[in-house]
Amino acid sequence: MPARNTLLLALALGYAEVLGAADLFIGVNAVDFSGYPDCRPRFVAAFERLAELATRAGTEGRAIQVRTPLLHLSKAEIIRLGVRLGVDYSLTVSCYQADPEGRACGRCDSCRLRRAGFAAAGVPDPTPYREGASGS
Repeated sequence: MPARNTLLLALALGYAEVLGAADLFIGVNAVDFSGYPDCRPRFVAAFERLAELATRAGTEGRAIQVRTPLLHLSKAEIIRLGVRLGVDYSLTVSCYQADPEGRACGRCDSCRLRRAGFAAAGVPDPTPYREGASGS
């Protein structure tokens, strides 16, 4: 979905102000910059400026920060971090075209990046792929 991160951050910003939160966390990543302009550091900085102008907290000097802990990590580094933190990757899917059973297509950019990340991390990929989905 175009501008997905923009929309999600906008919703989170409104909720953060209601809660009095000072930080928003989003899992944008440098590998995704080319296909997703709202994954870039420049976008994050611009959104923080928008938050400063668009919220009471911001206008009162209590700016809401957008935190991007995965921004400069490779996909392999993200996978290794998740393993260290106990993430059950079998419960996750990255595919934008997963079928109703949650099986990934194995062909889209997101699937290819995910497979390559698992391979580079040396971690078995538990993703359920549709029958006939090509490997990396």
